[in-house]
Amino acid sequence: MNGVGTRIKAYLNDNGIKQGFVAEKADLTPSQMSDICADKWSIDCLVYYKICKALNVPLEKFLED
Repeated sequence: MNGVGTRIKAYLNDNGIKQGFVAEKADLTPSQMSDICADKWSIDCLVYYKICKALNVPLEKFLED
């Protein structure tokens, strides 16, 4: 089973969105965003919300496999 970060990364890749763009919009460092996409960093609800808002996707988007 893939983690939330892996699903976010796949979405970014599928849609041609750069991690740096999302990091800036979600008020994260590029390093934090990279760690999230590699499932190296557990994200809390607020960070998850900011990422979904930056991508303009519903909150449940990355919660289902």
